[in-house]
Amino acid sequence: MSGSANRTATTVRQLVDFGALLAFMAAYAVNRFVRGLEGDQALVQATWVLVAASAIALLVGWIVEKRLAPLPLLAGGFALLFGTLTLIFNDPVLLKIKLTIQNGLLAAVLLGSLPFGRYPFKYLLESAFRLTEAGWRGLTLRYGLYFAAVAIANEVVWRTQTDDVWVAFRGGLWMASAAFGVWQVFFIMKHLIKDEDDDGVEPASPDPGL
Repeated sequence: MSGSANRTATTVRQLVDFGALLAFMAAYAVNRFVRGLEGDQALVQATWVLVAASAIALLVGWIVEKRLAPLPLLAGGFALLFGTLTLIFNDPVLLKIKLTIQNGLLAAVLLGSLPFGRYPFKYLLESAFRLTEAGWRGLTLRYGLYFAAVAIANEVVWRTQTDDVWVAFRGGLWMASAAFGVWQVFFIMKHLIKDEDDDGVEPASPDPGL
């Protein structure tokens, strides 16, 4: 896939992923404030939208990129799994801990790879751009710490705050992750091994939005 086509596909996928999150938040707001459901039941009802949106996001990702990118596939798979379990057991806690488990797993894999000098991002992203070893190590450390911070923050918020606050936190997290992705572009460019046909680096948000 050419550089411009790859950027277009990435933009489309990010818009779809963000749309899925917005649909989930809108469904929660309707059930909570229009239908007057309690927070836990509003979350369960909104989960129907999350499951459908997750499936659509994965399908669109496959159509525009002719593949399922690893991070969106992981996030979409977790959303489908924990969303389905939430509906089966009528328990919104299962949806809330999805963020903790997903980000905790990613943090463990990335940070755990550092002592061995085998960086997962290098195998996943080397076809998009090439970095120095210091660059791959630094990028792995940064994303690993980010995922760990999200897992911890999610545990604190869902255990201590209301469902309304948790849903707002989920939306704010997407914006924070987008800013984090843009911030990493400066680090990547510093350690980039430039190719003649390289036409830039796209910011990689660590939050697919589901």
